[in-house]
Amino acid sequence: MSRTTIAGLLLGIALFTGAILIATDNYLMFISASSLLLVVGGTLANAFISYQGRYVIAALKEVYQIYGHAVLNEGMTYEQSRKVIQWARIVQTKGALALERQIQEHDPEDHFMHYGIHLVVDGFKPRVVRELLTNSYHSAYNRAMRQVDVLRNMAGSAPAFGMIGTLIGLVIMLDGLGDSEGAEAAANLGKGLSLALLTTLYGVVMARFVFQPAADKTQQRQELLKFRNFLMMEGFVMLAEGRTVGYVKERINSFLDPSVVAEMDGGAGGSGASKGGKGGGAGARQGGNGGGAQKAPGEQG
Repeated sequence: MSRTTIAGLLLGIALFTGAILIATDNYLMFISASSLLLVVGGTLANAFISYQGRYVIAALKEVYQIYGHAVLNEGMTYEQSRKVIQWARIVQTKGALALERQIQEHDPEDHFMHYGIHLVVDGFKPRVVRELLTNSYHSAYNRAMRQVDVLRNMAGSAPAFGMIGTLIGLVIMLDGLGDSEGAEAAANLGKGLSLALLTTLYGVVMARFVFQPAADKTQQRQELLKFRNFLMMEGFVMLAEGRTVGYVKERINSFLDPSVVAEMDGGAGGSGASKGGKGGGAGARQGGNGGGAQKAPGEQG
């Protein structure tokens, strides 16, 4: 389970409920089945009219899935990037065909990783590997963003149907004013107006506590997955090119957050930087004497 997502939801519910309990003792007046039915039913009806049914159903599943554990995070991306470096050692020592055993170690549902390994093992040229994997991860991202569009549409529709429910309630309330007079009419007006406004409240709450957060969280996770796939694509291209292990490591690290790399390496980056600092003067003098003959790791590849 995603603890931060659940904690945010519980905090929002607690603040919302607490404000109601502090303001009034008659908290049951905030419960209206007809208002909830109008908001939820209208929002779903609008979504099914606007989009194909399978996209709406997939979007509703995302509302539930955002409370589950994230499939990917920055730490996992780093760990998978280390596998590319290991694969570079395997290709350098045993050849590309030795990568075929790595397929069994991965999640069978991770089609992108399997596809990339197959392309390298089958001997496709680096340009073709880049083209095919780019098409693959772009297409996967675009498919996932359809659910995000549906959720954003629902986030925009919920307050609108809340307002429609309010207008319906006002019409019913004003029509009933003719049946009462004086103080009774004023009392009915206040009671009816509060009930009519509940649909607007429900619409805003559904939009800001359910649909909009689900859309944002889904997009965030898909963007992280897209970056991971891009990183793996670069790794597979370098494997197809037969790059050295040092070049693969430096290029992969250039895409990652330095703080994450330092943390996951267990401080190795800090000690390396310290050593580099001690030898910086000597290196600078050698560079001056040698005319810059020493190449960077990327150039050596």
